[in-house]
Parts: sequence; structure tokens; C-alpha cells
Amino acid sequence: MSAVIFSHGKESGPWGRKITVLAQIAEAAGFDVYSVDYRGLPTVGERVSRLLQQCLSVARVAVLVGSSMGGYVAATAAREVRPAGLFLMAPALGLAGYAPDPEPPACRITVIHAWQDDIIPAAHSLRFARQWGAELHLVNDDHRLESNLPLISLIFRNFLESIRAGGGFNIAPPPP
Repeated sequence: MSAVIFSHGKESGPWGRKITVLAQIAEAAGFDVYSVDYRGLPTVGERVSRLLQQCLSVARVAVLVGSSMGGYVAATAAREVRPAGLFLMAPALGLAGYAPDPEPPACRITVIHAWQDDIIPAAHSLRFARQWGAELHLVNDDHRLESNLPLISLIFRNFLESIRAGGGFNIAPPPP
């Protein structure tokens, strides 16, 4: 069976509200669901290592999902894991103190970001989405994206249906 693996943000936990809601959608779509616990791991490198360990214990990783710092972690690990899809919510891209933005593998990528995000500028996700040909949704919300959880749930359900159907693979970056 294929798995969806969730990566939470710096200040949250493995079963926060967004992950819990999206995990139910993934389970209903027939995916095994895992959420990595990064509490007590302050660095991106430690979190990437933990995610890669989790991925090794799963038969087939279909989708990596990450929020905030977890989005950066998922995008970084994706190069090695090579999932069919990458679903990023307010990913911590382009921030001082982080390595340059990760280069994801050719897979379906969806990014959701908020216009009023005061932690990570939406422009960072716009740049990443443009560079890698990702689907981008900009919503009227803040960094937590909780006001748009019903919309994010619909986008995620459609994303998983596309993965399940085998669509959206090998997305090429748009022309310059």
C-alpha cells in the first residue's frame, strides 16, 4: 500500500489540526498515513534525517506533506525519497539560516501559501512554484492557514486523486 507522510512545523506537533484533518482524507482515499514527530529536534538536518528514517520503514511513499519548517524538510527529503507527490503548506523556503531551497524531484507539487503570512513571505512560495512548475494556491489567511482548512482539504483530496490515478507526474519546470 502507498503511504502519505506528514511533516509538522517548528512550533507544532505531529497530530495538529491540519495534519489530523488531512490524514483523515488520505486514509479515506486508501493511503497508509504516518506523521513524523520532530519535537526535540531543533535543526532542519536532524528533521530531514528523521523523515528519511521513517521513509525507509514504509513500503512505498506516495506523498510527502509538509507545513512551514516541515515543508522545507519534506521538499529536501523528496530528492532522495522520490515520491509521486509533494504537498507543501506555507513552506519555509528562502529563509536566512536555511540552506538554499531544495531542488525537488520531478513529481506533482502543490504549494499553498497565505497572503498575510508574517513568518514566511508568500513571494518565496511564488518563486519556488514558478521555478519548479508547481501548482500554487494563494489564500486570504495567515501562516497557520486554519481559516482555509476546508479549501485546503478539497485541494488535498483532488491532489491525492490525481496521484492515485497516476496523473501529474514528471512535471517539467515552465519555460523561462
